[in-house]
Amino acid sequence: MGYTNKDYALLSDAALLSHLGGYIKHTRIQRKLTQAQLAEAAGLNRWTISQVENGESITLSNFIKILRILDALHVMESFEVFDEISPIAYAKLKKQQKPKHRVRGGIGYAADNEDLGW
Repeated sequence: MGYTNKDYALLSDAALLSHLGGYIKHTRIQRKLTQAQLAEAAGLNRWTISQVENGESITLSNFIKILRILDALHVMESFEVFDEISPIAYAKLKKQQKPKHRVRGGIGYAADNEDLGW
């Protein structure tokens, strides 16, 4: 299963299930596991593995169990959510911040009218 540039939004539910099943089957074969071995390791029936590989619907919980045994949970990275600030909110935040005042002259600088206490 190589990379393809598919528009998944255009696929039917049945086509998506078939795609997921194909991924499971491909990964299982790459790991040199039989359906029975995968099923036993995941605590499922062999029939359930057969169902998913044939594009049938299974529970999300069972799908996760299968991915875990196949060491394929990396697919979950696609679902990671990052907090982002919108450009408009960032601009408003920058407006609310007070500008920092520069200290003139830095260390050792004294104004002409300032008493140094000598």
